[in-house]
Amino acid sequence: MRFQLLGPLTLTDGPEAVVLQPSKPTILLAALLLHANAVVSADYLQRAVWGEEQPATAKAALQTCVLRLRRLFTKHGVTETSIEAVPGGYRITAEPHSLDLLGFRDQVRRAVVMSDDPEAELCTLKDALSLWQGSLLANVRSDVLHRDEVPRLAEERLRSVERVCDLLLGLGRHGEALVELWTATRVYPGHERLHEQLIEALYRTGRQTQALAEYRRVKGFLLDELGVDPSPALQQLELAILRGEDLGAVGRTPQLPGAVPRVVEGEVVVTAGGPGPVPAAAEPTAPGSPEASAGAALPGATARPAAASVPAVPNFTGRDAETAAMVARLTAPAAPGEDDRHPLTVLVSGAPGIGKSALAHHVAHLVRDSFPGGRLLVRATRPDGEARGAADVAAEMSAALRPGQAGRRTLLVLDDVVDADQVRPLLPVIAQAQGAVIVTSRMGLAGLIATHGGWVHRLSAFTGAESYALLLSVLGTERVEAEPDAARRLTALCGHFPLALRILTARLLTRPGLRLGDAVGWLGEDPLARLTLTDSPGLSVTALLDGALDRLDPRLSEAFLRVAAAPGAAFTAEDVPAVTEAELERLADAGLLEDGPPGPYRIHELLRAYVRRTDQERIRRTEKV
Repeated sequence: MRFQLLGPLTLTDGPEAVVLQPSKPTILLAALLLHANAVVSADYLQRAVWGEEQPATAKAALQTCVLRLRRLFTKHGVTETSIEAVPGGYRITAEPHSLDLLGFRDQVRRAVVMSDDPEAELCTLKDALSLWQGSLLANVRSDVLHRDEVPRLAEERLRSVERVCDLLLGLGRHGEALVELWTATRVYPGHERLHEQLIEALYRTGRQTQALAEYRRVKGFLLDELGVDPSPALQQLELAILRGEDLGAVGRTPQLPGAVPRVVEGEVVVTAGGPGPVPAAAEPTAPGSPEASAGAALPGATARPAAASVPAVPNFTGRDAETAAMVARLTAPAAPGEDDRHPLTVLVSGAPGIGKSALAHHVAHLVRDSFPGGRLLVRATRPDGEARGAADVAAEMSAALRPGQAGRRTLLVLDDVVDADQVRPLLPVIAQAQGAVIVTSRMGLAGLIATHGGWVHRLSAFTGAESYALLLSVLGTERVEAEPDAARRLTALCGHFPLALRILTARLLTRPGLRLGDAVGWLGEDPLARLTLTDSPGLSVTALLDGALDRLDPRLSEAFLRVAAAPGAAFTAEDVPAVTEAELERLADAGLLEDGPPGPYRIHELLRAYVRRTDQERIRRTEKV
């Protein structure tokens, strides 16, 4: 015979179950089972059965109630469990196999010691939660028990539900987590941790719009019902979703830039934040942006930071051909007799903001099973955009690789390389570690490819279809398909430039009531001014291009301004006075011009608009003087 407390109070014997009728013996049994194997005072039992206002005969009535309960046991063949009268009260004995509450707690304790095996821990917790069979003590009519005991039991269950959802998210089973969380958040609308998990699960399944809508619903409930704002963790989660950031480890709030990572057993762990993730299909590297802060130490820190782990990219779209080619090359077995002095190198180059880092991070995530030694991210520039020395970059990379186990392939993503000399000294170390490297750079780095080989992917702006797909992924099918023509006009105003599209979608997500058709006119009035995030001024097309020109030799910057001011969509060196073909070649190599000999050069319209705006501001400053 088994007692079931986690639902209506029930006696079960194999497939047969008897739900006890509401009565005073039923209340008494529930009170005793809730404290099984412990002495329960007569005073507490009296209050549980009769409430705070007890009759004068309560003590004698309690003894009668115990007798009735013993007869009930006899009637239903309960022989293993007995009710003992002890000094001061009564005690009922039970074991995990005879009382579901004890069985639940026993399973939870077993799960705790399985924390190093997430699948086993998850299975054990699910078995524990399966013991819950409906509304707690629905047939036990005791205000005292429902006030004092039911909330405590519900909290025990909630802790296990939270843990199950964390495990599911950590194992990538986000859809299963959603099933649990939809119900739990509706039953407990004020439980912020469950809502945080639900929003996280929605975002991790690519349902960014729904995630933000859920945040707004929770925020409204908390303000209306409790008069409080969402917790800092929820607010930080909302901000990360608006920015399209990677959430990092499950159950953690988005990482902040500027912290010191550490390496544990070959895996990179960020201790107090870490390098900011790269938004989908974009690579903002303007000074002050989260991406520009990657690898920076905390103020006052003197230790050299280790490399950070490569984050996944949410809402990644486009680049299908490049993705497939890079994955195939990075996962292909080494050819017999292949030169092992140089590691497999893949170069991703192109204009600032074209999506190089996003593609590199996305591919690194896809090939993770082929690199058991880990995927390490090392930035080749400082937060101010200046190039880091080759020795500095090499020391950081070596610190990350040293703890790795021999024979475990490691993938290095060397991000935002300024020149080939930053890369060459690293290649022997990577080769010795049997690793591979993805290099991202605005420069063509032809010298590196000439001396050390490798595969090159030069990125250009998105196609119209890729831009439209990005809007669908981030804003949601319902909103975009309601105004498809307006959506396409918006992508054209962004020049199909990945960074511009990401900034636009972030702004639209914060204005869910704004029609896409209205946004067309709003953006068209001044695209460069509108393609910025007010709470992150460094994350803008203008700031990115400012930083790109700052990297150039001043004479080359002046040449670019003259080229961008020249009429015509395509041009050669003969069409631009005072600019040499060598300067045009250097500008093309820096990603600021497209194509080149034997055909004409071209410049992206956003870059032209930037130059026009720069000239206008220069004229206004001159007039003021």
